[in-house]
Amino acid sequence: MAKGNGKKSGSGRNLVVVESPAKARTISRILGDDYEVKASVGHVRDLPAWGLGVDTETFEPRYEVTKDKKKVVKEIGDAAKKADRVYLATDPDREGEAIAWHLAEAADLQGRPLERVVFHEITQDAVREAFEHPRQIDMDLVNAQQARRVVDRLVGYPLSWFLASKVRKGLSAGRVQSVAVRLVVEREREIRAFNAV
Repeated sequence: MAKGNGKKSGSGRNLVVVESPAKARTISRILGDDYEVKASVGHVRDLPAWGLGVDTETFEPRYEVTKDKKKVVKEIGDAAKKADRVYLATDPDREGEAIAWHLAEAADLQGRPLERVVFHEITQDAVREAFEHPRQIDMDLVNAQQARRVVDRLVGYPLSWFLASKVRKGLSAGRVQSVAVRLVVEREREIRAFNAV
């Protein structure tokens, strides 16, 4: 198991946060009594449900804790205060990295002994190996997810609203897929308009 390099300040237990409650139960069995495992149940923060939520000058997103996750965030924050060390073990992809960062921000985990662990299978060996080699949150992955989310909101959100108002209520433009299609179409138009010299 990973040895903490910070001073002991909590209950002698470490807090681990994963995304899924089922995964939390399995990992709890693997790690044992020295670890308390909680589930975030996916994302805890997002852009506001109404309005753009993105500064169109700086492209800075404005996040808020979703209503259904306020209790989860408080529970994780309270548990972190009693823990010696916090491990964010959300999924090993761009979304998982962003969820780890959002948890750190929303539950006020910054400044605490905080580490990121990643495993690609939930076996005893893989989980133990991950905890032997913790790392920091990868902000490049977080920013990649944020960029996708901002593009979703700036392009897909108004387009979805337009389709819902003009074509059929509840119709979505597919958000980031619409952006990808637009980029492909614009590139295709450039190719067709190109005159070889």
